[in-house]
Amino acid sequence: MRRRRLRAPAWTATLTWKAAVFITVMCCALAALLGALVHTAVTRETVAEARTEALSRLDDVTAAYKAGEALPPGSGIDPPGLPASLRALAVSGRQGTLVARRHGRPTMWAAGPADGRALATAVDYSQSAHVINSLDRAIVGSSLLAIGATLLVGAFAVTRVTRRLHQTARVARRIGAGDLDARVDDPRTRDPSRPQDEVAIVAGALDTMASTLQRKLLAEQRFTADVAHELRTPLTGLSAAAELLPAGRPAELVRDRVRTMRALTEDLLEISRLDARTEEVDLAVHELAPLAVRVAGASGTETEVRILGAEAGTRARPVRVETDKRRLERVLGNLIANAHKHGRPPVVVTVDGPVVTVRDHGPGFPDYLLAGGPQRFRTEGGGKGHGLGLTIAVGQSAVIGAELVFANAEDGGAVARLTLPEYVRLDGGEPPGHDDQTEAM
Repeated sequence: MRRRRLRAPAWTATLTWKAAVFITVMCCALAALLGALVHTAVTRETVAEARTEALSRLDDVTAAYKAGEALPPGSGIDPPGLPASLRALAVSGRQGTLVARRHGRPTMWAAGPADGRALATAVDYSQSAHVINSLDRAIVGSSLLAIGATLLVGAFAVTRVTRRLHQTARVARRIGAGDLDARVDDPRTRDPSRPQDEVAIVAGALDTMASTLQRKLLAEQRFTADVAHELRTPLTGLSAAAELLPAGRPAELVRDRVRTMRALTEDLLEISRLDARTEEVDLAVHELAPLAVRVAGASGTETEVRILGAEAGTRARPVRVETDKRRLERVLGNLIANAHKHGRPPVVVTVDGPVVTVRDHGPGFPDYLLAGGPQRFRTEGGGKGHGLGLTIAVGQSAVIGAELVFANAEDGGAVARLTLPEYVRLDGGEPPGHDDQTEAM
């Protein structure tokens, strides 16, 4: 049994989270370092003062002991509570000090030799210990306050940067989706006198790229439309002249080439309109199955149409879609024509609810098409056509709000799946603009 690897939450990968962790770690490290330095310095000074006081008192106690005078309270020979280590040091003939607890209170002991024994005195160390403890609490509190304030300021600064980065990313996605009018318009890029940070540089580069790309695409679209319009006039004359040729094989070849040129010109005009996004959609509600049957019959090819959901000898539940009938017919006609041109029979059109699938049994779609969609004027294997049919199908599908997906069947063949918005009338009445044609399946 494979053990599942634990993954950190997605938000831990954000720049804000990483900056917060970095700021917290650095603040904690800095606070710990400064706190340790301050604690060490203050503790050393406080202990030194207490030690000096204790040794000075020990000198007074020693003088009184040698003079035979009464010793002050808390002083004596081997007094109770004297730490053993300090007693051993005094017995050995040396003076020393040590902080220990006496009667539950911090005490600074000072001891020295006296007739082979330890003469010691105790000085209250409570006030010094209280000062050190108060200092430690102040260091911890101020460190936490500084970390919190630094986090707030850092989060505010990082959030401003990440907000601009997210805005740049959103604009980049809009440009990738085809909205070439989208711009970041970072305020720092508008005024050249203002210093620009890295985010402003990236935003400016993205805006420049979008503007350049838009100009090139508009120039290409104008060129395509102009070429198609200019070709129309000579093609009309050429078509009329071809009709005047005497009957025969040469005349048929000329007429066939003229028809091909006219079809290419019309396709170019349609693509230029799709690129310009000036198409107006004539939406109405239509029954999908009869429409698919009609398109397959009008294609002049041997195309099988299957309507799923129908029992033997009965009619399937009518599925209505809200769409532009002319554009939908154009999409289905192009898909069927492409299947016959570049695939192999049988070509099957399947209607399953609001989904229409066109499948052939040929070599399937090429890898470039599955990865990035159809490309204009590109066909594989020397196939017939000019490579605009699927491009137009994709464009018209987007116009009518349908989703067109290309795939290859596991057992071979190309599959184009068109998903349309299904119309559902909540009140059960007859939808407006309903197509009442009920052709036989």
